[in-house]
Amino acid sequence: MHIEPGVVDGAKIILSYATAAVGFGLTVKMAADGLRDNGGLPALALRSLATTALVFCFFEVLPHHPVGVSEVHLILGSTLLLLFGAGAAAIGLAAGLLLQGLFFAPFDLPQYGMNVTTLLVPLWGISLLARRIIPRRTAYVDLRYGQALALSTAYQGGIVAWVAFWALYGHGFTAENLGNVGAFGLAYMSVILLEPLIDLAVLAAAKSLSRFSRGPLFNIRLHQAA
Repeated sequence: MHIEPGVVDGAKIILSYATAAVGFGLTVKMAADGLRDNGGLPALALRSLATTALVFCFFEVLPHHPVGVSEVHLILGSTLLLLFGAGAAAIGLAAGLLLQGLFFAPFDLPQYGMNVTTLLVPLWGISLLARRIIPRRTAYVDLRYGQALALSTAYQGGIVAWVAFWALYGHGFTAENLGNVGAFGLAYMSVILLEPLIDLAVLAAAKSLSRFSRGPLFNIRLHQAA
């Protein structure tokens, strides 16, 4: 979902600073919730280091292909949320994206505000969705495919919606631009189909290896019903 350089430029890019500020505000809110009910500051710091390293690897190691106005990435946002909690997932997404830009893709830094918004706002959305569709008595290792699919679809759908917004905001409703947005959205269907399967595989591994997936590194809700 890295917005291609030139999709939004000039004075229009100022809007991305405002939306990024909103994204960072939501990150603070999710992190504060984690401090209160998910292990406190040491656990949040440890999980944030883990998610930052994972996100950096997702962007640099996993396959990614430019399609239309952006790139198709396997971001695994719902996986990060389930394993480490919303606050640590948000911090990791923002920090991992920044590290990648600083060390490997400096041409992406002008688009950082757009890219971080595209990652963080949908994450906040699925953190709310998880509270609605996953009963409090259900630990995340017992998630069903439908629940994992709903979280993944909502997150990836949010990413596609933000990418489309930035593209249309930058270049309008021309036939070429609409075609590029459509191509990106279709390409992301593969991610939407694949990510819930990855979620369930990771959760199954966490359940079978419960002695290794408990403790401050992982989300309390992973094994413990709310």
